[in-house]
Amino acid sequence: MSKTGYVAFDLGAESGRAMLAVLDGEHISLTEAHRFANTPQRLPSGYHWNLLQLWADLMQGLTRAGELAREQNVTLVSLGVDTWGVDFGLIGKSGQLLGLPYAYRDERHPLAFQQAIDKLGEKTIYDATGIQFLPFNTLFQLIAQRDAEPATLEHATRLLNMPDLLHYFFSGQQVNEATIASTTQMVDPHTGKWSTDLLQRLDLPTHMLGRIVPAGSCIGKLRAELAEAANVEPIDVIVPGSHDTASAVAAVPVDVSATPNWAYLSSGTWSLMGAEVDEPIVTDASREAGFTNERGVGNKIRLLKNIAGLWLVQQVRADYARRGEEYDYPALTQQADAADPFRTLIDPGHAPFATPGDMCAKIDAFADATGQPRPETPGQYVRCCLESLAMTYRHTLAKLEDLLGQRMDVLHIVGGGGKNALLNQMTADAIDRRVVVGPYEGTAVGNALTQAIGHGDVRDLAHLRTIVRNASELLTVEPGNADSFNRQAHRFADLLGK
Repeated sequence: MSKTGYVAFDLGAESGRAMLAVLDGEHISLTEAHRFANTPQRLPSGYHWNLLQLWADLMQGLTRAGELAREQNVTLVSLGVDTWGVDFGLIGKSGQLLGLPYAYRDERHPLAFQQAIDKLGEKTIYDATGIQFLPFNTLFQLIAQRDAEPATLEHATRLLNMPDLLHYFFSGQQVNEATIASTTQMVDPHTGKWSTDLLQRLDLPTHMLGRIVPAGSCIGKLRAELAEAANVEPIDVIVPGSHDTASAVAAVPVDVSATPNWAYLSSGTWSLMGAEVDEPIVTDASREAGFTNERGVGNKIRLLKNIAGLWLVQQVRADYARRGEEYDYPALTQQADAADPFRTLIDPGHAPFATPGDMCAKIDAFADATGQPRPETPGQYVRCCLESLAMTYRHTLAKLEDLLGQRMDVLHIVGGGGKNALLNQMTADAIDRRVVVGPYEGTAVGNALTQAIGHGDVRDLAHLRTIVRNASELLTVEPGNADSFNRQAHRFADLLGK
């Protein structure tokens, strides 16, 4: 059987990479073709993604992936892109991009969020979409755009979320993939179609909302001029789970028949914790608990909650770097391991932590307001972040189990955050459950194998997970000090105000 190659572009909020995934029978392997920074830029109009640099890096990644495929005697058949959620570009009638996409952390979004809540109320919006309230969801970004520059919405013929936009650049085809569309807070959770009535009630146009296609759809061929530039054949463009979490959850190496009660944690800049269900759960309880219903690969529903994640540690590291103190992540984790436990705890969902810059000062302010000692060293700051995340995972898992009416037996951690052994152990201790870690490259694996479903090389989601399970070196972490986290439960609940 010949070896088949797929190019999986995985773009996160801090970096991106192009991966060559090779399927040889039932075995999947990954080779990194190109890794690059993804750094938003502050322009006079606000905080924008550097889209042209991203596109140049994607083309460089495609070129290198083609070279690797030839070196390995692999037949390259398709490419697909996954990214973070909610952000988008607007396309005009001539096919032009109408302005640089805003980054979700732009300061104009919270005000627009409040406008929508004041007009319709949380219950109305949640019942129509089933999506967790985050001030930067696409719905609220559109309100901000309407108020700042309404002409762009009037002249737009299509709204494309970031992976849809990049698929358009590759193929010339403008479609909306289902998993990324579901992050917008503009899709009916039951039908998977645009919630046009909601947008009209918020005085937003709907003419730019296009066709929604499921993950694994082949939308066209790589444009001929791009194929020539990258020295590859005009391969298929197959949309994966274009929301990175959708691809990561697809790659959870669980055997559902053997372990029906399982939860997942996609760990990276964001932590996304939840369960895979067949039907959305849109209730007052799910809204009050802050859970979201997003589409997954295989038409599953990802019932999950967004948690700040390793963004906190990234920002602490950036603070010290600005002071001239450079630390890599392993060094910071080692210092955190040596720091005193539970000295300072924070609420990772505290609104000021969501914006970039001055993270240490924000943690100091939270500590002062809650009568706790300020961290004083890099290790203390990072331990504060990691223990607070583990406590948040504990709190979130309890809410998830309440919504589902069942106990989860195991937590699967996928994504690069799984490389942090200290956080893994803290998580196992906090939830007092077995934790299975891997694959670290879950998003890229899920992306590639969803393309393989679209190409006819993988049968379905269960087959995909069998391949991942057989190819991955999984790490099992057992709880070893659950009592220490149990003793902090009331303290942490007080910090959350719940």
